[in-house]
Amino acid sequence: MARRIACLKQFGSHSMSFSTLQPDMSYFDKPGIGYIAYARHWGMRFVLADPVCHPQHQELMLDDFLATFSDAVFVQVSKPVIDHLHHRYRYYGTQFGSESKVDLGNWSLRGGKKQIIRTAINQARNQGLEIRESGFDPEVRKISQAWIRTRRCKNNEIRFLIRPMLIDYREGTRYFYAYHGGEAVGFVFFDPIYQNGKLVGYVPNISRSSANFKQGLWYALMAHAMEVFKAEGVAYIDLGLVPLMMDRSVEPQESRLLRGTMSVIRERMDFLYNFKGLEFAKSRFQGTVEKTYCAHRSALPALAMTAMFRLTRIL
Repeated sequence: MARRIACLKQFGSHSMSFSTLQPDMSYFDKPGIGYIAYARHWGMRFVLADPVCHPQHQELMLDDFLATFSDAVFVQVSKPVIDHLHHRYRYYGTQFGSESKVDLGNWSLRGGKKQIIRTAINQARNQGLEIRESGFDPEVRKISQAWIRTRRCKNNEIRFLIRPMLIDYREGTRYFYAYHGGEAVGFVFFDPIYQNGKLVGYVPNISRSSANFKQGLWYALMAHAMEVFKAEGVAYIDLGLVPLMMDRSVEPQESRLLRGTMSVIRERMDFLYNFKGLEFAKSRFQGTVEKTYCAHRSALPALAMTAMFRLTRIL
């Protein structure tokens, strides 16, 4: 674990690098080089994010991993990973969603699309809410449980693609809370992103808020935290995954069958997950959108996709 943490702090540049250390993960380690994190479900292996290693060792890590686990599925990986898996191993590399990065050096609240953020900030102020950073408070579990009951997935906290709220390793994480009358009514937890041994960004991985705040307390919490990070000289915020937010163009290595299936899920199965609502909320920050992919062996990996949705507890 100590070696993985050291590797994370040196090469953890993927938005999900920190989440690779969540509970119930398995690891493929190459001491002195890096590691690949994966979860097992229904006899399958699901790799989470890019290998945590120096970019020049990425292909070596993938080759050695696939020599042992040749049928693994890769989830939320970057284009360089897809290119290698496709050209060398004939994997399909299908868009899985998108991420959005906000350059904090140029961040401001100006612009028409940010009106909803400004409205949320004003409402928070008018309601007497105080937003501030603090240490981890175990009592926020109550807010989380109430929030989950308002979601599409009411029975369980989503895992794997979103790391659990309660984890053993928390170094570098940041916690911002909204208080009303001394009581916490919302929060956003941020995980660190590293590059070349330096902290370069944060990703908001856990967020919860009271359903009574109509304009979205998340906007006000995010705007406050981003101003704090900007003042500290943090380079950017990665807003994290928007599942099934896919570019209209289809790339040569993609499976058209899986693309079509995921488009149907996004358009017609909103009861599973609020795909469009999440896309709208994150788009208000007007970040730079980047594609993220899943890599799979068959053109329509129906069993693997079902297993992954079960793993994440969406199903």
